[in-house]
Amino acid sequence: MRRVAYDVLAAVDERDAYANLLLPALLRERGIEGRDAALATELTYGTLRGRQTYDAILDLCSDRPARDIDPPVREVLRLGTHQLLATRVASHAAVATSVDLAKDVVGMRPAGFVNAVLRRVSTRDLDGWLTSITPDRAADPVGYLAAAHSYPRWIVTAFADALGESARSGLAETEATLQAGNTRPQTTLVAIPGISEPAELTAGVSR
Repeated sequence: MRRVAYDVLAAVDERDAYANLLLPALLRERGIEGRDAALATELTYGTLRGRQTYDAILDLCSDRPARDIDPPVREVLRLGTHQLLATRVASHAAVATSVDLAKDVVGMRPAGFVNAVLRRVSTRDLDGWLTSITPDRAADPVGYLAAAHSYPRWIVTAFADALGESARSGLAETEATLQAGNTRPQTTLVAIPGISEPAELTAGVSR
């Protein structure tokens, strides 16, 4: 599952691939289904949603800025950081599987680096890291929201302008919009009359 997530992340980073098109194709190609497919999906989309925030955290946990880390290693670190800070994967498992993934995609040399960086990441939860990577909200509300919700500053500004909010207002509606954009979508099933019945849909979910 992690290799699928890594391959999608790398393709997005390297050639601007569309994750929503590539991920389903790779899951089918590699015969990944059920819970394994669900985990691969969460790791892929969750890492993409939090990428900017995770890079800021990696800046503090590494001896070099995230932008200067070799791209394959950076993707492994982003994936590991998401597991540590935004999933129920145990810390030791998140670190160990990330080290194994690094060995798989780039060889033995970076494995120690990945291990050391992710162990530093694991010393705090996400809220703890946000206090270190976000600017003062009163002094720079746009910068605060950008760092806290993993958006470029220009998108935060564009939302605020569209919603008619100014920095002096506190940007409450803008923040709610940013949060909504990062919320995992819920699956909705619709039984179309004459085509399917509700019982058929719920039976499929239970399996």
